[in-house]
Order: sequence, then structure tokens, then C-alpha cells
Amino acid sequence: MSARPKKSFGQHFLHERSYIERIVKSISPRPDDFLVEIGPGEGALTFPLLTAAGKLTAIELDTDLLPHLQAKAAGIGELSIIHADVLKVDFTALAQRHGVSRLRIAGNLPYYISSPILFHCIDHAAAIADMHFMLQKEVVDRMAAEPGSKVYGRLSVMLQLACRVEPLFDVPPGAFRPPPKVDSSVVRLIPLTAEERHDADPERVHAIVKAAFAQRRKTLSNALRQLMDADTIRLADVDPKARAETLAPHDFVRLAKTLP
Repeated sequence: MSARPKKSFGQHFLHERSYIERIVKSISPRPDDFLVEIGPGEGALTFPLLTAAGKLTAIELDTDLLPHLQAKAAGIGELSIIHADVLKVDFTALAQRHGVSRLRIAGNLPYYISSPILFHCIDHAAAIADMHFMLQKEVVDRMAAEPGSKVYGRLSVMLQLACRVEPLFDVPPGAFRPPPKVDSSVVRLIPLTAEERHDADPERVHAIVKAAFAQRRKTLSNALRQLMDADTIRLADVDPKARAETLAPHDFVRLAKTLP
């Protein structure tokens, strides 16, 4: 029996088998993986992943979905369910508790809270091997945008400073029940290694990026005037007259390092 999608949880259940198979193939789960699925829903991805890996941890907030997931998993593999808001799940502690170095995370993310979930995941990037997410296509376009693009912004910079962003393929509304009003995309995120990550204070980087894009049509000297003056911006080898949308991610790192 199919569950009724709940608007309050932003539920759109994936049902088209060809796209399910493409996602699972992209993830390429292995028996030694510690897989974590965010928002399993009716289990469209859960059970193929469980079949391939033998075990999986799912994070689900909707209590009504849990009995179906547990019952169907019984003959497939070892399914552990964390009944919680994903934003309150400590992925670093989860990896440590199970004695694994890094998690592999997947999920069809609720569109209305996709950005908070992405930021939550990158806060735990050191404990994550990779992430495969289904998101609104517009969000994936923003995640992968390059400087100068109309959709390049805070999300682009913060994710690209933490991960390699690889858009994989689009998924039409008809692949879901009920169909969303927008196209979706599947994206792969691979956290940067310790050697690849920047060494600036993360809170300073976030403050610079947030302020720079708060009023994106302003020059940096105006947008950042509460944080630094034009001379300090020049010390980072950045033009104070430039706009945030023209800067590469590591330009913001240099600005953070010159922050008084």
C-alpha cells in the first residue's frame, strides 16, 4: 500500500524505475560501505541500496513511513532507522559510533529545506566520503555555477570550498508522485581532502561570503564596509570595485584571511 505524500514534509516519492536504477548505478554501493540515506520515503532508493550493500542507515522524520520500511527490509538486509530531523543528526558522531572513517550519504532531499541540509552536511565533510542527492534543478545549477553566472552565489561558493560538485543528470516531474512543479537533478558531492581544503577560519569565510552576496549588485567596498575597508580588500589582491559574483571561491578565502 502506497503512502500518501505529505505537503508538510515536502514529500515527492520517486517511482520511475529507470531513474532509480541510474541513481543507484551512480552511487555504486559496495558491501563495505556505511551508507546513510536521508529521507527514504517509500524506499524507492532504500531497498536497491540495501540489496547492493547489505546494510543501510536511514534518517526519516515521518513516523507513518517507518513500519513499511522496517517490514520490507526484513528480507533484504540490515536496515537501521534514525527517527529524527536530519538537521539534528551529528554525522561525525555517527561515523565515530560505528567505527567507520567516513560515511556515504544519499537522498531525495525535501526541496524546501535542501540548502540547510547541504550546509549541515558540509559542516561534517571530514566524516563524509561522498554524497549523492536529488534536488531541485535550479539548486543544482546554483551549486555548480561558475563566477560570472547569474545564479552564482553564496551556495556556490560555500559548497565549492568544501566539495567537488558534479551534476549528473536531470529527472522530470513525472518520475515522482505527486509530480513537483519543477525539474529535478541528481548531483554528486565529493568533500575535498584535508590538503585541498582552505586553512582560513570557516566562520570568517562564511561572514565574508554572506555579506558580499547580501546585496550582490553592490561593489565589495560597499557590501563589506561593516567588515573591512577598501585598503584591506586590496591586501587580499581583490579589487574593491568588483562585485561578489565575479570572485572565485578562493578570493573569499583571501579576504577572510585579511579580515581585521
